[in-house]
Amino acid sequence: MRPTNTPGRFAPARRLAFLLRPQWLALYVVVIGFAYLCFTVLAPWQLGKNTKTTRENAQISASLSAEPVPVKTVLPRQDSSANDDTWKRVTATGSYLPQGQVLARLRSIDGEPAFEVLVPFAVQGGPTVLVDRGFVKPIDGNKVPEIDPVPSETVTITARLRDSELLASGREPFRQDGALQVYSINTGQIGDITGIPVAGSYLQLVEDQPGGLGVIPLPHLDSGPFLSYGIQWIAFGIIAPIGVGYFVIAEYKQRRREKAAAQPAPTGAEEPTPLTPDQKLADRYGRRR
Repeated sequence: MRPTNTPGRFAPARRLAFLLRPQWLALYVVVIGFAYLCFTVLAPWQLGKNTKTTRENAQISASLSAEPVPVKTVLPRQDSSANDDTWKRVTATGSYLPQGQVLARLRSIDGEPAFEVLVPFAVQGGPTVLVDRGFVKPIDGNKVPEIDPVPSETVTITARLRDSELLASGREPFRQDGALQVYSINTGQIGDITGIPVAGSYLQLVEDQPGGLGVIPLPHLDSGPFLSYGIQWIAFGIIAPIGVGYFVIAEYKQRRREKAAAQPAPTGAEEPTPLTPDQKLADRYGRRR
């Protein structure tokens, strides 16, 4: 007959029952959530920024030695954008449309506040594009200074292609000091508020151009810390579950030691000195000195 009394049959399961206590379950949820964020949000965010910065640096480097090309070769239509040709130097012949001038506020040039001055430019035989004339410095803190007018005749300009910026959330265009002002150089928004449709990419003037103002410097060719940050988040996502495993093993071993210590001592043996709570924690999760 099969024995019915098997006291050690479920002993391992009983010893691991503590893993289903609420505090341990809460720890699992937190660690799983943290690891999920590391792999799906935090690491891709930093690695994506590294990819974007590396791509931008390569485009800037290539533009320094390449000859300018006619803007109509990269922006042939009114609805064209040239995201793959950002920072490329282009030339355009046409005329400024000063009635559509807009200021981009809250800009920083060499660490100082500035406005960037934006004007639509009608290209002969091509699209109307938004031109960033350069920057002017505010007066009295945040007031618009007097801005030199654009040439009224047909001119030829050389500029760099730039991507349209994302809209600043919750910040609407407004008029102040006689100037229409925006928070983002977003070609769609500027086309809507001026009533002059412009292409999807805009042009940033280089030095010594008709209608140019203060020249906006090129970004520094520095990839930044984004790659190392991305790798760190991946490492954190790996280490967190390993840390939980370490605590589980340490808790299991300590419970076995405590169970062994609770067994009746042999006759005549000296009773062990009880451990303090701090010493118990040290025994579980670190070496006690």
